[in-house]
Amino acid sequence: MKKLKAGTVREIMMGSPVTLSPNDTLDLANDVISLGRIRHIPVLENGKLVGLISERDLMGAASDRIFGFKQATKSALLKTQLVKKIMKRRVATVTPATPIEDAARLMADKKIGCLPIISDGALVGLVTTTNVLRYFGSKADKESPPSQALRQARSAAK
Repeated sequence: MKKLKAGTVREIMMGSPVTLSPNDTLDLANDVISLGRIRHIPVLENGKLVGLISERDLMGAASDRIFGFKQATKSALLKTQLVKKIMKRRVATVTPATPIEDAARLMADKKIGCLPIISDGALVGLVTTTNVLRYFGSKADKESPPSQALRQARSAAK
């Protein structure tokens, strides 16, 4: 069995991710998450990463305040809340040269769904559990062909 060379985060990261500012409102964050079908948004201030907001953070904050309200009331309330109130400020990051295996271990150890990619102090990308799983799935497919059960599951999911 041929051993594949280890990849780096640069190969699988999503470049130029959508970002927010700490002073953006939660309704904007909600719109970006909903319309963009994304789960994590880096928060930048003056070009520097200062936090991260996830779909889970947004749902947690929103459910405490808006459970049982009508949609118009929920939207109005989200417009009054700022991203900086719920964003995570302590964010694990990696560089583009970080081995994918190391990024995967860090994500598993910290129980996080994404890692912002920082180069020379600037956000250059984002790697998610989906990116990592696709990488390892592709690597496994190259080392041994997928089983019939996996092929069936893949075609059924399309």
